Amino acid sequence: MNSQSFPRTTAPTTAGPQLRLLRRQARLSQLELALITGISQRHLSCIETGRARPGPGTLHNLLMALEVPLEQCNSLFLASGYAPRYETTPLSSPAMDAVRDAITHVLHANNPAPAIVLGSHWEVLAANASTQVLFDLLGLPTDATQGLNLLTTLLQPGGLGDHLINPEQIRSIAWQRATREALDNPLLAELLQNLDAPPSCSAVSNELPPLVLTRIRSPHGELNFMSTFTTFGMPLDITVTSLRIEHLIPADPKTWQTMTAAYARSLLEQPPG
Repeated sequence: MNSQSFPRTTAPTTAGPQLRLLRRQARLSQLELALITGISQRHLSCIETGRARPGPGTLHNLLMALEVPLEQCNSLFLASGYAPRYETTPLSSPAMDAVRDAITHVLHANNPAPAIVLGSHWEVLAANASTQVLFDLLGLPTDATQGLNLLTTLLQPGGLGDHLINPEQIRSIAWQRATREALDNPLLAELLQNLDAPPSCSAVSNELPPLVLTRIRSPHGELNFMSTFTTFGMPLDITVTSLRIEHLIPADPKTWQTMTAAYARSLLEQPPG
């Protein structure tokens, strides 16, 4: 068989059919999407069939309404004959000053509860003081969050995963979430290839709690945390879309007391100035 490429019939290659597919995946009718975006259903139909080319503003509104990932949005702009619209700005760039300030504020406000900033590959980009306090309680190395990957430390021996009371649950949830994200993230997929998949967590209690807690074994006894995430609500930059802050909120009075006391001690131990 020669190497000649054959036409693809399963995936649209022009902007109109791609938009139609995305709309159907979002379970929206043409009328519903037209009402959301403020364009006429007739014009939307012409766009989807290729009889009309959407302007940049119209295309942007359609893609935002369909909640299309920004990387894919750039492909749609190219398919429509426009330059890619959405940048991947380094977090250290001056243009990201407001973003970094917001992250710093959220991290500081979360003390004495741990909070970490994660990138698109689960790399830890920043952490608050209480994260290091928790690591100190567990006997993990000083500055253990520097260069840390949360997925790696949960799944590989010698990391945070070794201190979990419910490692099967947490590792299974982390693996499943990362595997879903890796479908559109080649670098994360490569990371997963170098990690061992955890055993499937099949045990399910008859009475399920409201959410899965991160249960940690420490010298002070069991510490229980609820995991929540903060993301930026209206990102127009690919870097910003990938950022998320994980908050480990103490789930019981004992955990609150332990973290509050340890955080207060860490403040007293800091050198003056």
